[in-house]
Amino acid sequence: MTQTAVPAAGASLSAARRARELTEATDGRVVDVLVVGLGATGAGAALDAAARGLDVVAVDAHDLAFGTSRWSSKLVHGGLRYLASAQFDVAHESAVERGVLMERTAPHLVRAQPFVLPLTGLVSRGQAALAWAGFRAGDALRLSARTARATLPAPRRLSPVETRHLAPALRPGGLRGGLLSWDGRLTDDARLVTALARTAAAHDARVLTRVRALELTASGARVRDELTGEEGEIRARAVINASGVWAGDLVEGIRIRPSRGTHLVLRSEHIGPLPAGLHIPVPGETNRFVLVLPQDDGRVYVGLTDEPLDGPVPDVPDVPETDIGFLLDILGSVLDVPVRRGDVVGAFAGLRPLLDTSGTAQPGTAARTADISRRHAVLTSPDGVVSVVGGKLTTYRRMAEDAVNAAVEARGLAAGPSPTATLPLVGAAAPPALAALRAPRRLVQRYGTEAPAVHTLGVRDPRLGEPVVPGHPVTGAEVLWALRHEGALDEADLLDRRTRIGLVPADRADALEAVRALMGEAAPLA
Repeated sequence: MTQTAVPAAGASLSAARRARELTEATDGRVVDVLVVGLGATGAGAALDAAARGLDVVAVDAHDLAFGTSRWSSKLVHGGLRYLASAQFDVAHESAVERGVLMERTAPHLVRAQPFVLPLTGLVSRGQAALAWAGFRAGDALRLSARTARATLPAPRRLSPVETRHLAPALRPGGLRGGLLSWDGRLTDDARLVTALARTAAAHDARVLTRVRALELTASGARVRDELTGEEGEIRARAVINASGVWAGDLVEGIRIRPSRGTHLVLRSEHIGPLPAGLHIPVPGETNRFVLVLPQDDGRVYVGLTDEPLDGPVPDVPDVPETDIGFLLDILGSVLDVPVRRGDVVGAFAGLRPLLDTSGTAQPGTAARTADISRRHAVLTSPDGVVSVVGGKLTTYRRMAEDAVNAAVEARGLAAGPSPTATLPLVGAAAPPALAALRAPRRLVQRYGTEAPAVHTLGVRDPRLGEPVVPGHPVTGAEVLWALRHEGALDEADLLDRRTRIGLVPADRADALEAVRALMGEAAPLA
């Protein structure tokens, strides 16, 4: 396999390409599809339409994965939760899409993650039996989705010794064993969106960040370049609104009921080794868990909450102290090592774009957000704008396919069926091919077949092979690659989305000077 420092053909996103393609998009020509929003669903819709041979422009007011798509649990769920509420179609769809990601489109970014549910005194035998039945049902979902056993192992019961081996941080007193289950784990959600956008670009989609849609109609949008302030028009035969929690701001009649999901960020050395993640039951709830998910960068994520958000939707949601206290209390119920407020080195909250079907817009009168269906909906406005709302990260591909199908039908576009269920994303390859790459394993899990190219940058210039901040593995080579090939335009793109250093504010501050220096070096190549 080629080990040279070049990206996949046509997949490089850069400041120069953005400027050139923004000029083309606003020169009066009519494109087939305009997609507004570049989270997972919007980037997925851009890829879906471009892969069908349509002429595509996709815009976002901020950056790739700026909104909800960077604030997830970093998991690709199999839909187990939805079985308990009899949402069998959602559960099956989730299991199918998990298999697509793990086995066909992004095996470099998604892998099997073990989870232990500790059977403590807080979990009755009846609750344990119910959880075990759920895990067995989840394995049946895997089978129905035709995901191989080699991809996702079977659940099993654990003895107390086995439980402590997989989760040494658990309090031993009263521990009578555990339940082991498996699900899909993303290396990083923002990296998935970056891969989607770059794959769309490789299929000739124009992917334009920092371009705000000011006004949307079925024939295009009035837009503003947020870097220069200049306004223009993008004309299109079909328009897809994939702006998530902001969808109702662009198309009248769409009511979104955002649900806030909060995560904590801890240093892994505080909790100690975690060979497996944890499912910790939430007291008083039959089908809700707090997840403890160890990362490969020396951090641990703990989440998540499910609370309604009333009022205006912020660009970056705040994390209330009540959410932090709730998660710490749940964590303290099972861990042997106390985790206090001062041990929380970062926190982030995402807003799920749930469709409000309650028939009322009054705050507090709709069902609690934990009970609102995660089904997605594709809605076509009276003048023909297609909006896709609801759903979740795992099912982004199906949501994108459905949205493009609706746009093709509504506007009479000439396009065949979606090919994305078998279309590998940039960097994807079969596991044996990934294992054979001559690059560090961490890079392979982030860049796939492009890992040797990223690694080569650091080999050629040892200074680029060094971490940009002590204690975090991201190197200068990764920052340079993001600037040259992944569409990063400023330090926020680099720190908060391409590398995720910014999830810990102290690390962000320490890395800022080094990142700015690298930006200066990369400027001539932008």
